[in-house]
Amino acid sequence: MKAPRDAIGKALIQLAENNFPITVIDCDLASSTRADQFAKNYPERFFEMGIAEASSLSFATGQSFEGLIPFFIDFAIFATGTVWTQLRQSCYANANIKIVGTHPGVDGGFDGASHHALEDIALTRVLPNLTVLSPADADEVYQAFEQAAKINGPVYIRVAREPMPVRDKTIVPRVNDIDAVIDEGNDFAIIFEGASYEQANDGYQKLSALGHKGKLIHLACIKPFNEEKFKSLCQQVNVIITVENHSINGGVGGLIAEQSMQNGILKPLIRIGVCDTFTESGKSSQLKDKYGISGQNICDQFLQVLS
Repeated sequence: MKAPRDAIGKALIQLAENNFPITVIDCDLASSTRADQFAKNYPERFFEMGIAEASSLSFATGQSFEGLIPFFIDFAIFATGTVWTQLRQSCYANANIKIVGTHPGVDGGFDGASHHALEDIALTRVLPNLTVLSPADADEVYQAFEQAAKINGPVYIRVAREPMPVRDKTIVPRVNDIDAVIDEGNDFAIIFEGASYEQANDGYQKLSALGHKGKLIHLACIKPFNEEKFKSLCQQVNVIITVENHSINGGVGGLIAEQSMQNGILKPLIRIGVCDTFTESGKSSQLKDKYGISGQNICDQFLQVLS
């Protein structure tokens, strides 16, 4: 188990070592986001802006028009919600900025509802020009950062705070957009964004132990959405289950509902995530259980549909 956010500093350093002209913009959270590791190695490329998120994103956008590749790194709720007007304008300009949101969903734990990013997927997937990436484990953070740096335009990368299993990439390589990391049948398809990988995998294993054969699908690129790949994966399955560390409204569940209807994939859809409520303070693992983001809830909801 490794925390994906712990790879952020090293991934940034790797980009700089590979001669990408990156800078890093921080809003007084570098130790929490691990951007401080980059600051120690490249202090001249690190900009501490204080608690001034909107101005920081505007500053990052300005740097992009000077030929740099700025990475604005903050908690997901601030990196997308607090700065949404500036983010929208940056996308309108197709600015070459990279936004990294850590502590997505209820990963903010004891910081409570004000810090829980239950809306960041909804806020970002509606913006033209913006690519939205969702790596599932620490190893994938490195590749997602390099993928983002090679895209000439705005990118949002959602990075989990909590420790996550590291998937064996020798069996199925890293997913760049959407693909099955396990494919054993068509009883069900569990589609997950990166920050819910542990719970999605647990649900898959529980259903498999009961004799149900299905697919575990990583939605690694939420936007742009690979519609053709989704159709090839899900046209034959009996039940679709979406799992997200996010509100079920406007997030992955909403996206898959839209795509299913648009493409005539009329199967029962189970949306696992936070159900239209503000969340409490607490240990993030306990909060996920409380709000139904768990392998057990995936299993229970699937069995209920079957009955």
